[in-house]
Amino acid sequence: MARTPGLLAPLLGLGLGLLLALSLPGAQAADCGSLGPAVRLTFAPAARDRWLAPRTRAPGPLDHLYGTVRRFLSIVQLNPFPTELVKALLNEPASVKVDEVVRYEAGYVVCAVIAGLYLLLVPTAGLCFCCCRGHRPCGGPVKTEHKELACERGTLMTFLLLTTLVLLIGVVCAFVTNQRVHEQMGPSAEAVPETLLSLRDLVSDIPQELQAVAQQFSLPQNRVLEDLDGVAKSIGSTVHSQLRSTVQEMLASLLSLGQALQVSVDHLRALNATLVELQEGQQDLDQAVSGHRERLRDLLQEPSCQGCAEALSQAQGLELGADFSQVPHVDDVLHRLKGVPEANFSSMVQEENNTFSSLPQLAPLQLADTVEELKKAVAQQPGGLKTLAEAFPNWEAASRWSQALEKVENSSRPYLKEVQRYEKYRWIVGCALCSVVLLVVVCNLVGLNLGIWGLSAWQDRSHLEAKGRTGARILMVGVGLSFFFAVPLILLVFSTFLVGGNVQTLVCRSWESGELYEFVDTPGNLPSSMNLSHLLGLKKNISVLLAYQQCRKRAPLWKVLQLNDSYDLDTYLDMSQYMADLEKKFQNLKVDMESLDLLSPAGLRDLKALQSSGLSNIHYPGFLIQIQKPVVNTRVEKLADDLEGLAHSQGNPVLGKQLQEEAHGLRSLYQEKVLPQQGLVAKLNISVRALAFSAPNLQLETSDVLDRVSHLKEELPAWATGILRNESMCFLTREMGYFSQYLAWVREEVTQHIATCQPLAGALDNGRVILCDMVADPWNAFWFCLAWCTFFLVPSIIFAIKTSKYFHPIWKRLSSSSSEETQLFHIPRVTSLKL
Repeated sequence: MARTPGLLAPLLGLGLGLLLALSLPGAQAADCGSLGPAVRLTFAPAARDRWLAPRTRAPGPLDHLYGTVRRFLSIVQLNPFPTELVKALLNEPASVKVDEVVRYEAGYVVCAVIAGLYLLLVPTAGLCFCCCRGHRPCGGPVKTEHKELACERGTLMTFLLLTTLVLLIGVVCAFVTNQRVHEQMGPSAEAVPETLLSLRDLVSDIPQELQAVAQQFSLPQNRVLEDLDGVAKSIGSTVHSQLRSTVQEMLASLLSLGQALQVSVDHLRALNATLVELQEGQQDLDQAVSGHRERLRDLLQEPSCQGCAEALSQAQGLELGADFSQVPHVDDVLHRLKGVPEANFSSMVQEENNTFSSLPQLAPLQLADTVEELKKAVAQQPGGLKTLAEAFPNWEAASRWSQALEKVENSSRPYLKEVQRYEKYRWIVGCALCSVVLLVVVCNLVGLNLGIWGLSAWQDRSHLEAKGRTGARILMVGVGLSFFFAVPLILLVFSTFLVGGNVQTLVCRSWESGELYEFVDTPGNLPSSMNLSHLLGLKKNISVLLAYQQCRKRAPLWKVLQLNDSYDLDTYLDMSQYMADLEKKFQNLKVDMESLDLLSPAGLRDLKALQSSGLSNIHYPGFLIQIQKPVVNTRVEKLADDLEGLAHSQGNPVLGKQLQEEAHGLRSLYQEKVLPQQGLVAKLNISVRALAFSAPNLQLETSDVLDRVSHLKEELPAWATGILRNESMCFLTREMGYFSQYLAWVREEVTQHIATCQPLAGALDNGRVILCDMVADPWNAFWFCLAWCTFFLVPSIIFAIKTSKYFHPIWKRLSSSSSEETQLFHIPRVTSLKL
């Protein structure tokens, strides 16, 4: 069957005709599921990543210590944020009065007085103690024993031990916080330029990034052009996919009907041939059965036959059951179906199916010119996108903003390096002084252990005295270290306290409460060089607090800085005219239509012959009546077995032999005549039942298929045009989806990435975390723990001096009848010595 490219239109019409004529008559809704949705395009980010990752301090065991230090500083500094003082300091530093600063720093002044007293009294007491020890009246041995000696000694040792434990806890915390400050200072200093850089780049690169956004219009363009290369094949494939089930169902019906026709004709011919054989075999079988019946009747009726009554009854019923001469004739039907099937339905359906499957390859030949026009229209760029970057407001303020932050960044780098250098010195001094305090703790613990060991020794007096004196001397070493390093300790504590405390109370507390933002927002508090609205060149003053709150919620820069008044983004993203031109081009898709043969002329003649054959009019129940009857009414094999049994039980040998001969003859009859006849009956039964089952519906199905084929040929042209228009609009909708993706991406990129102010809020939050959480908190915890140790050195000194007395030998005077003697005692047991 010849096929040309012009067959595309009839195939389209066939598919739509099948859909609408058979299942969806009058339907107008478009089904675009076959094309699938638009592929998700991946656009390269035009904006540099301005997301500033938030910095946080992980929860840890020192958080309670940090909270304690903050509460202590809130007691030291009870005054609110000094708005007027800071304003004067920023605008007119020379006008700041010292008494105002002192009044604000009253709490720190009190702490300075306490530190001064410590700095004066502790070294003085140490000097006096040294002089006292030089003349040996201080800290010497206890001269006499009294009742409260053990109680005093135990009390002093207990207080010294408790004081030492407090010092140990404090110095451990001081070591940890000192190391924490040192570890956090480096990363925190490095984070400052990074934060300033993110603020500097906040608005400086927006025009260039908008140009990059406009250039990415080529991504949906190229995707649409790529799809247009296969639009004709895509439409053909879509039509093929949508109509495949219906067309194949139609072709399957034709194939099934052709097969049913072939099977029915084969069964009819087999029925006729089998019937002829049955009728011929019936005549021979009837004669043989009659002869056996007569002979058996004579033998079994003889008087000498013993127990032959039952066998006689069976022998009398030995006659034919089915009579196939009485079944209907099928010669007329066979005559009408002579030469059927003329067509090869399997080859015909395969050819039609191959023609339908070639639809995607035939479509490009018809749609090539229209596709070329569509490509030219898509290659154009909308006018608004061309001016997207050029029309953006020329921000002169962007350079001022960048220059100001760049100046701060450059000036901060040397300062941050100096901060790191001095931090290293502070860390070394802190480690050294913490080590001194730890050495004092070790001296106290070792001295206490040796002293207690000496007090518990009872045997060797010389060893007893040596351990006690050694413990006392080690305690005095700890006292000497405490006096000697009291000055550097209190100086380090106060200097770090003054810096860290003011950072916490003046900056961090007001920053966290929002007072710092309110101060910045109040007109006149900041000099014009530090005004944010002035730096950005905005006509309206913006609230830093409001901008910070909006930026924390990830509000776009357009909203925060009110840029919509100067730049209407929707105007430049209007693509309505561009899309209208494409839609107009798509309406030009047209195809020509020709006839389509679903059924060949030979196949049509076969089906009409079947329709008028009268196959369903054959009286099949007449066949079934005879088929259900047995070939011979009596069971021949059973009768033969019974005859053999009778032959053995007979007294007359001649009769027994005759019965055996008849039994043998019946078995031969069964094998040679009855069994073949039963096989023919079974074969006839298959053909009759197959025809009886299929024939009633076969002619109705044939009429239905012929009507459907005729109807489809009439409706093909109208339905083909409709399905082609529907598929064209579906394709256009999908391609427009790529441009919609681009527009959505542009809006999101411009308003949330290119023009986002999240780095502003992130920089402010990170600045507070860096300064307050990562630096100020461990810094303040360090001086707090070191001050703790410094002030607890005073009771440590006192208890160490007092306790050391009890580690020396104790003298006691004893009386006797002959003389006065004084004896040397060691605690707890006293021994005497002669004076």
